[in-house]
Amino acid sequence: MAINDPYWPRADAWLAREADNPDIRVVGVPSSSASLSPSRADLTPLAVRDRFSRFSTFHGEWDIDFGDVTVYDEGNWPVSELDMHEMPESVEKRARDLEPAALTVFLGGDNAITRPLVKAQHDEIERIGVITFDAHHDVRTLELGPANGTPIRGLIEEDGLPGVNVTQIGIHSFANSATYRHWCDDHGIAVVTVEQLRDEGMRNVVATTLERLSGHCEVIYIDVDVDVLDAAFAPGCPGARPGGLSVRELAEGVRLCAASPTVSAIDFVEVDAGADPTSLTLDAMTHLILSAAAGLTERG
Repeated sequence: MAINDPYWPRADAWLAREADNPDIRVVGVPSSSASLSPSRADLTPLAVRDRFSRFSTFHGEWDIDFGDVTVYDEGNWPVSELDMHEMPESVEKRARDLEPAALTVFLGGDNAITRPLVKAQHDEIERIGVITFDAHHDVRTLELGPANGTPIRGLIEEDGLPGVNVTQIGIHSFANSATYRHWCDDHGIAVVTVEQLRDEGMRNVVATTLERLSGHCEVIYIDVDVDVLDAAFAPGCPGARPGGLSVRELAEGVRLCAASPTVSAIDFVEVDAGADPTSLTLDAMTHLILSAAAGLTERG
């Protein structure tokens, strides 16, 4: 049982607040029916909330305490039993019906939830920008349906999102095919590999991307596929590979994005709680979620 120290505020107590007109709205989207690899990512929204008690509201390196950020946890949407064809319509409608907040945080679930969540951000899809932190392009063909490897292709090919509105950060090593990279190039998607990221620095890459997208997009959606992390940090991500980002690197990117007033929502996806026996991946995901809360405090 955790000791309640009034001088060491815990993130679970922060999340349990039910603020009116919150700065951050948290929503669980427990869907994994569209996963290409067997996954129990539907278990993750509840499992990750259980890890919050291990973390404080203060980031000692950034000197940020997000404890005064108001928050409301909506709980989980009842979508876990829906198949890959039913889920998108339900998720998009629920997302459109949400009360506004400065930042909405979606807890996945697999990456198939990203497409309907992006579409819900604005009535005119060409006004939406998308930044993905992902090892994968997620532009597989749609022949087998709207699976978790297809959200970016679906948004562009079927929903009308301009490819130039998409930037993918963290693409690396043996996680994609040449065919799908060429598809991205042909459709104007900006790709930032891990090598490029480390040459230019996360701060520069994110700042440049936000500035470019904000020039023609009214809102920007952030998709954090946790499998962009090196597999050493994310054993509970079926798609994680050696050679990915560190938790520290990704947390900085999340923080910088959350600090931008143009960013309306962010999702955290592709963690399989059922394949994470030591909860290492869940702890990494929690760290990233709290980094978004810390970033919000820096909005001007």
